[in-house]
Amino acid sequence: MTRKPHEQDSPDAKSPVHVDELSKRIIEQLQQDGRRSYAAIGKAVGLSEAAVRQRVQRLLDSGMVQIVAVTDPLQLGFLRQAMIGVTVSGDVQEVADRLAELPEIEYVVITAGSFDLLVEVVCRDDDQLLEVINRRIRSLESVTGTETFVYLKLRKQTYAWGTR
Repeated sequence: MTRKPHEQDSPDAKSPVHVDELSKRIIEQLQQDGRRSYAAIGKAVGLSEAAVRQRVQRLLDSGMVQIVAVTDPLQLGFLRQAMIGVTVSGDVQEVADRLAELPEIEYVVITAGSFDLLVEVVCRDDDQLLEVINRRIRSLESVTGTETFVYLKLRKQTYAWGTR
């Protein structure tokens, strides 16, 4: 079975990995540059290349870490990004799973508060955004409402959390 980039396993789906200070320092190195060599990481954290390779492989196998290329949607021709708050009647997890299957949706989180779900979409243009909201999200039987927050400008996006 091929793993899709947007799929996330439940926290207990894989065996837990002990994350000590050395592993956190390795993760920090990879957050700065996911292409950094094991030798360079080992030098920075005081481990051998083989020890770093082994630790990184455990982190990857556990699902705790993914090494991916992060793109700028604007430079790839995706001119519209938005966060959509979704209210649901019925099974929120079922709706979240259905929304996670949509290729335009990059992020799905179940929330507490004004919305049951928050979903982030990346679209070519406003026509595609309208299609996603109107025909793909609002058409789901359990969806009772949406509120769309269109991104005007991205000021900060980091992936350095989780180790400090």
